[in-house]
Amino acid sequence: MLRWIAAAPAVAALTACGTGSDEPDQLLPLAAAAKADAALADAIARTHSGLAETARELAAARTAHATALQREIDRLAPRDPEDPPSVPDPAPKKAPSSASAAADALRTAAREGQQQAANLVPGLPGYRAGLVASISAGCACLQEVLG
Repeated sequence: MLRWIAAAPAVAALTACGTGSDEPDQLLPLAAAAKADAALADAIARTHSGLAETARELAAARTAHATALQREIDRLAPRDPEDPPSVPDPAPKKAPSSASAAADALRTAAREGQQQAANLVPGLPGYRAGLVASISAGCACLQEVLG
C-alpha cells in the first residue's frame, strides 16, 4: 500500500503530460486559424499599401501564435522531424479588392481569433490554458490596433 501511495505523484505527473485520448488535439483548429489569419494579412499587406504596416503586424503576431501552438501540439504528441507539421500551411489567400473590405477582414480575423481562443480556455489544463489565454489577449490587442 505504501508503494502505491508513493508512486501516485509519479503516475499523476505522467498522466498529466499526455492527452490520453485518441481525439484530435484541441489546439489544432486554433493553430490552423492563426496560420490562415497570417496568410490573409500577408496578402492584404502586398495588395493594399495603406494597410501594409498594420497587416504585417497582424501577420507577425498570428504567425507567432501558430508557432507557439504547433510547439505545444508537438510537445504532447511528438512527431518524426521528417513528417510535415500537424497544422498544414493554408492555401494562398487573396486580399479583398477594396481597402475598406481588407480592413474589415483584418478586424474580423482578430475578433474571431480572440473569441475562438477565449472559448477554448476553460476546457484546457494549466499551461495550455495560459498559452491560449495569452493568444486571446494578443488578438484583443490587435483589435484595438485595428480600431
